[in-house]
Parts: sequence; C-alpha cells; structure tokens
Amino acid sequence: MEEYNYVEHMTIKEFPEEERPIEKLIKIGEKNLSDAELLAIILGSGSKNITSISLAYKLINSQKEGLRFLYGATTNELKEFKGIGNVKIARIKAALELGRRLSIQSPVNTIIKKPLDIVDFLKEEMKYLPQEHFNAVLLNTKNMVLDVENITIGIVNASLVHPREVFIKAIRKNSTSIILVHNHPSGDPAPSSEDKSITKRLYEAGEIIGIKVIDHIIIGGDDYISFKEMGML
Repeated sequence: MEEYNYVEHMTIKEFPEEERPIEKLIKIGEKNLSDAELLAIILGSGSKNITSISLAYKLINSQKEGLRFLYGATTNELKEFKGIGNVKIARIKAALELGRRLSIQSPVNTIIKKPLDIVDFLKEEMKYLPQEHFNAVLLNTKNMVLDVENITIGIVNASLVHPREVFIKAIRKNSTSIILVHNHPSGDPAPSSEDKSITKRLYEAGEIIGIKVIDHIIIGGDDYISFKEMGML
C-alpha cells in the first residue's frame, strides 16, 4: 500500500504549494512523485467532497493489485468509485495505453538470437492480459521478425489453435519459421498438458509444410518458460 498523508476534505488549493502535484512535478520531477500524485494529475480534479489525490489513492489501493488493477479494470468497475466518470476513465485508459505502447519496442525487423529476445519485446504487453492470447512471431531465413500475428484470444486449446490459422498467416508473409508465444494470466508459466499437445501438433504440421516451429514461449507475469530451453522442442 502506498503511504497516504492527505486530508480528504482539503482542496488542492489549500495544500502548501510545494505539495501540490503539478507544482511538485515541475519543481522536483515526476520520478519523485508517488503513484497517487501522478494519477491525481491525470484525473485533473476530484469531486465535491474528495480531492483528486484522495480519489487517486482510493483507486490505487482498492484492490491488492494496485496500479495493475487500473490496467485491467472495466469502465463499469471504475464507475463504481464516486467521482469517476467518463472523462476521468478516458484519461486513465489513455495514460495507461501510452505507457504500454512506450514500453513495447516493435520487434519487426529485429533479428532473434535467443528466446529472451522475444520475451523482452512481448512481456510488458502480455503479462497483464486478463485472458490468454496466443501469438505467432513470424521470422524469415535470417531469423528477422516479419510480424507478430494474434491467432486466438481466450482459453488456449487445440480446437482454437488450429495449424491452418497459424500457418496461413506465415505463408502470406513468406515466413520460413515461427515462434509461438502465449501468456498465462495466472502468472505461472508452467506448460499445461494442452500446451504441450498444441506445441507438438504445430511442430509436426510445420515440418510437413516446411515452416519450422523453433520455439514456444509462455509468459506468466515477470517469468517465462521456453520449450526450446527446456529441451521440449
């Protein structure tokens, strides 16, 4: 929980100038502000009976996930907080999306030398996703990334991850090999029996078609597993 020292009934104008979020940011820099202060600047204002900082604090500390809660929260979940309407929700979502985009380096035209290269590119985008996303990273003969294609969203099983859907995208992009990547929202990247079955099925299909499956990476929170590193592929 973030430390909280503000009084709800005070307005921002009643704070000492050096403690007002915007003035504080300009004077000492954004890295020195708390999560609540940064979020308060994004919110812009509070409501009749609560300051923007108090509101920001309540949003961040309402769930054990903290800021991560905001990333996955729906519009209706955010509206449950008194003082949060469409404008504030739009500001929160826009700020989080900008942060997400900034954290992701586009892997296109990058040469992949090891599994961690793909993890570095996709982890920040995939580790907070509330559902499983199954992607195929398409590579050329030099292991350069041509594109990252989403195959399916939801529970990953063999009926949804069909070789046809995976390899038609690879064929269209003239890909010679692919890396499979999907996330486990639970945070545990350990492969399930279904994950192993899908990997085997796609690997065998790739051998027949002539587009090699060179790895399957599962991202779980800040951790990952590589089928290739584990000797499973």
